Amino acid sequence: MIVKNRPTTAGATAGDTRASGRFQRLRRDKVLVALGLPGAIALILFQYLPLLGNVIAFQDYEPYLEVTEAPFVGLENFSFLWDGNPAFLTAVSNTLILTVVQAVFVFPIPLLLALLLNSLAGERLKRLLQSILYLPHFLSWVIVVAIFQQMLGNAGMLNTFLVQNDLPMIHVIGAPELFKALLTAQVIWKDAGWGTIIFLAAIAQIDQEQYEASAVDGANGWQRLWHITLPSLKGIIILLLILRLGDSLSVGFEQIILQQGPAGIESSEVLDTWVYNHGIVGGDWGMSTAAGLVKSVVGVLMVIGANKLAHVFGEQGVYKK
Repeated sequence: MIVKNRPTTAGATAGDTRASGRFQRLRRDKVLVALGLPGAIALILFQYLPLLGNVIAFQDYEPYLEVTEAPFVGLENFSFLWDGNPAFLTAVSNTLILTVVQAVFVFPIPLLLALLLNSLAGERLKRLLQSILYLPHFLSWVIVVAIFQQMLGNAGMLNTFLVQNDLPMIHVIGAPELFKALLTAQVIWKDAGWGTIIFLAAIAQIDQEQYEASAVDGANGWQRLWHITLPSLKGIIILLLILRLGDSLSVGFEQIILQQGPAGIESSEVLDTWVYNHGIVGGDWGMSTAAGLVKSVVGVLMVIGANKLAHVFGEQGVYKK
């Protein structure tokens, strides 16, 4: 009996030691815990608790009824997935096109800008350019859209100049065929500079002795970029790509809804605006919630799948294997 009790006592002692160690770490880091507590509470209140509202996707919900009073309808609100709803299919098509276009043309721009800024010799010039590139990020989409309208609208600066010089006008704002290109240009102008922050921080962590050694061996700038800088950034590039996949089906609700009228529904409707137009405007709360739920689930699955693929190629991804 004494022999049998020894492991139990040792296990209890080890458990008590681990608990005591955690308690000591909490006491030691109590300032950090206190600083992080408001953010954690806000995250729970505004990110996790609202997830309970997804129950509306399975109900015939009316906004003036309590959630518990709305009758359950099963998967009826998900009928848009199999009944060939033309408005939904148009929204899916436009969303996927914008996702691919922005992944190809928007994602590489911050990396290229970071490489260019890092190559500048003058520290003052680098800081000045960084400040100029960061500034558009702090403008709201209302201001950004207004600026583009003043520049490219029918009565904007570009067309005013063309008319004054007896040249044909160029219709950019409100042209359905140019709407996706316009959205992409706005995203690049607004957020490309801000996206350089992570890449510049990652470049700053690269060991400078590698560059010095390669320069001694006769490597030029392009060779150092290709064999040192880009391989060192591979992990952060893959991480950002995976995180972008999770948000890939959200292509800018506020930006699009502000410009949807002139461009027309056919060319501008995406999943987020479809949910708004059918839920808030059209009053179909259950179907809109179901569409939002499907979009979120697909985003999570894409992140998990991309992360598994990163593990296959030996990268850490968002989380370790």
